[in-house]
Amino acid sequence: MLLSRRQLLGHFAGAVVAAPAFSQDPRNRLEPTPQEIVGPFYPIAKPVDHDADLTRIVGRRERAAGQVIEVSGRVMDLAGRPVPDAELEIWQANAAGRYAHPSDDNPAPLDPNFQGYARVTTDTAGEYRIVTIKPGAYPGGRRGMRTPHIHFDLSGRVDRLVAQMYFPGEPLNATDALLSTNIRPAMVLATDIGPAASGIPRYRWDMIVRRG
Repeated sequence: MLLSRRQLLGHFAGAVVAAPAFSQDPRNRLEPTPQEIVGPFYPIAKPVDHDADLTRIVGRRERAAGQVIEVSGRVMDLAGRPVPDAELEIWQANAAGRYAHPSDDNPAPLDPNFQGYARVTTDTAGEYRIVTIKPGAYPGGRRGMRTPHIHFDLSGRVDRLVAQMYFPGEPLNATDALLSTNIRPAMVLATDIGPAASGIPRYRWDMIVRRG
């Protein structure tokens, strides 16, 4: 990763969020994040550039089109312990609602400056952070319009979690076929934690796995 990208992510760093206290009492255990489907647009060919800044591609001067946002969070087990070194694959539609995938027949334009996919690892506190573009809604065939969301595929020491993160306050949240039928919809909604000093919107989303 280039130094300028480290500096960029550091500039967008969010406020520190206190970790939940560890508890051995099963009554105080956290609820696991609900599993969702991988979906049809998991990348077939991974981009060479797959770092934590999805808004820029090595060798291109222009930034991806759309609203730049920061997404951060923590991966924890049911007792609230952080899960370090968890591998996260992250993919999403661009600002127009188009995936860089051959099966996506959405007529919306592709964005040659949008990375669309990232692979990151949680730190010793179980934290991750990416800079990306807020994805657009897109037609989901018989399921109707899909509300903006980001896909996560998490591989921990023991557990694997496939999930989708949704944005609060989106008009399509109430009718999205997957979100509206989720058994715990509140757990897949990100929290708007306010803008960074630069004005970029920030969202916080923690993921809970059973054992880590």
